[in-house]
Amino acid sequence: MEWLSSYPEGMPAEIDPDAYSSLKELFMVSCEKFGTHVAYEHMGAEITFAQTFKLARDFAAFCQHKLDLQKGDCIGLMMPNMMQYPIALFGAWMAGLTVVNINPLYTPEEIIAQLSQIDVRCVVVIENFAKTLSTVKKTIAIPHVIVTGLGDMLGFPKANIANFIIKYVKRLVPRYSLATPISFMSVLSQGAECELIPVSLSGNDVALLQPTGGTTGAPKSAMLTHRNLVANVEQIGAWIRDVLVEGEEIIVTALPIYHIFSLVVNILLFMREGGTNILITDPRDISALIQKLQTTHFTLMTGVNTLYNAMTLDPGFKKCDFSSFKLAIAGGMPASQKVAEAVRAITGRPLIEGYGLTEASPVVSALPMTALHYDGSIGFPLPSTNVKILDDSGSLCPADKPGELFVQGPQVMKGYYKNSKETVGVLSKDGWLATGDVAVMSEKGVITLVDRKKDMIIVSGFNVYPNEVEAVILQMPEVLEAAVVGVPCKESGEAVKAVVVQKSGSLSVKDVIAHCHGQLAHYKTPRIIEFTDALPKNNVGKVLRKDLR
Repeated sequence: MEWLSSYPEGMPAEIDPDAYSSLKELFMVSCEKFGTHVAYEHMGAEITFAQTFKLARDFAAFCQHKLDLQKGDCIGLMMPNMMQYPIALFGAWMAGLTVVNINPLYTPEEIIAQLSQIDVRCVVVIENFAKTLSTVKKTIAIPHVIVTGLGDMLGFPKANIANFIIKYVKRLVPRYSLATPISFMSVLSQGAECELIPVSLSGNDVALLQPTGGTTGAPKSAMLTHRNLVANVEQIGAWIRDVLVEGEEIIVTALPIYHIFSLVVNILLFMREGGTNILITDPRDISALIQKLQTTHFTLMTGVNTLYNAMTLDPGFKKCDFSSFKLAIAGGMPASQKVAEAVRAITGRPLIEGYGLTEASPVVSALPMTALHYDGSIGFPLPSTNVKILDDSGSLCPADKPGELFVQGPQVMKGYYKNSKETVGVLSKDGWLATGDVAVMSEKGVITLVDRKKDMIIVSGFNVYPNEVEAVILQMPEVLEAAVVGVPCKESGEAVKAVVVQKSGSLSVKDVIAHCHGQLAHYKTPRIIEFTDALPKNNVGKVLRKDLR
């Protein structure tokens, strides 16, 4: 563990993954401790920690008494960032349920693929996507559906006005047909009349079935236990403890909570820390997001590279008040040097990049808080995390030689739900997780991610890593975004193709190729350049190379 000698002064080598017996205990302790502090703010409305606890308790009691849900039953949450989400999330855990996160932007076919092996007893869905769920129910049996409107938690009369505008003026709620749907507000009012039955939870109980493509891209659900998630909260908390002031932080939550990165870092960590989450429903509306930032004295925010890129390109971002701002955290996809430097130039604070994957709850490593500049690395393994880099024969790679990254620690998942074959393929008996990512490690333990193993391009027997080529193309001032993939080639097996989004449309194919020739080996230089107006991305802004292929 050569990285331990490089840890910042005072950083513990180990954390206690059993600091809380479950996420339910973490929630209850924090709500009692920070009762009057604001926990969540959304569309101008606020709820405190004490109010969150009361509403989550009511939700849990309703599930027990009115829906007859038992410990271990699965409940799906199909909502964007809104206050109903954490209420249902923590309420589910208070009732001993297992939460299944469902991306509301998924098509019915994608949801059916996700839920085909999961016995979901109830789904909480925002009415904007109830039509999608109604289509799913024709194939998947879902006994109970709870429907909520975006404005439900905003209070009278704002709730009524917001829901009316969304439904009848903006027409954002397609007609749907669901048998006996239950309104979210009715759930809370009825649950308030019911007694909560205490449920005993252990660290080994599954808290979350989180969808993931894993290392193969096939739909799977990672079983993340209460201990897995508590451990990662403790690990991240230890890593950034010198930045945080308990009970005083305000974090901008623009990434969807149903994404594991935002759920753990924003919702769970800042529940423990007594921080306020500013919930942003649609981060793709950059102008609205920046207007919100301009009226908020936020101290931290999380995001992916594409989100930070969009914000830094908007003139309004420079007008935000960064006097209280401490930290910008990047994850979900590699950060680019151009974006990292732009964030620092505007905010005066560095962009701290972390690395993780769903199967590791998710954070594995991060740059230290003392990092001042972008260096292209993903930093050191977090406390209680062990890593190794192996070549194709299974031997340890020497320093600075690329190989597959393996991870071991209390945050590593229990396995894939009802998928022992895939579990055995990535998780060894002694707990080592094969990430499918290619990385190098320096003698001091600094990890640099090279690329996804499955995204690697092989040109005439030579390995080409898309991230390296993309970084070179992004140096061009005329380039807004770029993505690189491999395409079939008779002569070399594969050829490098770059898909480029321009700022002004002044670039030619020859310009891009000439730029790459100056910095890359011949076999790494793209042979095919395609210009496009936008790159395909998932709901958190991560570029989908598989769609480009």
